[in-house]
Amino acid sequence: MKEFIPIWSMLPFILMLTSIAVFPLFAERFWDKNKNKFIIALILGIPTAIWLLANSLGSELYHTMVFDYIPFLILLGALFIITGGIFVDGDIEAKPIANTTFLAIGAVLASFMGTTGAAMLLIRPLIHTNKRRELKTHTILFFIGIVANCGGLLTPLGDPPLFMMYLRGAPFTWFLNLVPEWLFVNVMLLLIYFFVDNYFWKKETPESKLREHEFNKPIKIEGKLNFIWLLGVILAVALINPHTIPVLGNNPYLSFIREAVIILMALLSLQFTTHLTRTSNSFSWHPIEEVAYLFFGIFITMVPCLLYLERNAESLGITTHTLFYYATGGLSSFLDNTPTSVTFYSLAKGLVKQEPFLLNNVHVVAGIPEIFMKAISVGAVFFGSMTYIGNGPNFMVKSIAEHSNIKMPHFFAYMYKFSLIILLPLFILCELLFL
Repeated sequence: MKEFIPIWSMLPFILMLTSIAVFPLFAERFWDKNKNKFIIALILGIPTAIWLLANSLGSELYHTMVFDYIPFLILLGALFIITGGIFVDGDIEAKPIANTTFLAIGAVLASFMGTTGAAMLLIRPLIHTNKRRELKTHTILFFIGIVANCGGLLTPLGDPPLFMMYLRGAPFTWFLNLVPEWLFVNVMLLLIYFFVDNYFWKKETPESKLREHEFNKPIKIEGKLNFIWLLGVILAVALINPHTIPVLGNNPYLSFIREAVIILMALLSLQFTTHLTRTSNSFSWHPIEEVAYLFFGIFITMVPCLLYLERNAESLGITTHTLFYYATGGLSSFLDNTPTSVTFYSLAKGLVKQEPFLLNNVHVVAGIPEIFMKAISVGAVFFGSMTYIGNGPNFMVKSIAEHSNIKMPHFFAYMYKFSLIILLPLFILCELLFL
């Protein structure tokens, strides 16, 4: 392997992430078609792959695609299929306490069925519950912050950045150490939301309040069998790994037993969920196809970036957990938080190689100091809520809300009306108190 990795080799990765950030804003019709996303991924990915192979770096490319991309896609695909078979129907009175309870349930579910799964499961019934209220944009904004992002911090199932850390050796149960951060941020957001929603509830007209009181329909869940398949996925990720089955560490290919079980759970969901339930849930394959195409390009093009960071970690100046937290968070705000977390994990690995004393007398997780792992994980998950493009479910929730005639703020208004004044102060407090 050649030791020198030129900085220009990271250009395809930068262009890939820039495409994800820019095209939805300035070429929405073009970007809506998954075929075009795949074309961009190929245009940037194929030259990168050729360069890696030509420079004897094919093994790194192979490892990333086989042991990162494939498990990543299988997990997200299975969660998408299974949660897409659970339909929540009903219409309760949309008072502040009811809406806050909705968001609190979503905060818990996000860690066990993924932020995407929890968001897609709950956003439509939440909108339906609030359809007779006139003031409801704020509810969708807090839903993005809590359910689509901050709730997913407690397990590798919660958010893709955590699953990537799990694949690199972080134990499944280690993420429960992040309960203080999860509890602080989500409880504070729920409290703030309750007072904000109470303020807007008082501004509702008497007519809208009367309609809310008169039109009630009990909550009903269809596709309950999918909770069994979801439990199967949770147990597969929690138990089928080298930490619980040491023999799996002897041959990395044995770990694909986990992926086989996850695929089986997805197939059982497809087999035993009625077509009517999925239709009621507006289920389509478009979102997971989008993930597959985009991350195909991301995982290929990020290989040179990861190698560069490992070899030049010391010279980049990010050497403390505070810097890892804000650097990971800053990039996760405007780029996808999954490759961002992998990037800074590689930076931490490179730093440890160059300065081995960092591992002296500290708890080590996946080959790096635990405090670095905490900073990367928390920063990636929380700051993914800072913009619409920080995490996959954000734009999906925005789109569903707008299709339901809820006026949502544009890209920059989302930041100065919500994330910069509500989310960022809490994230800074979280770092000061817990990291």
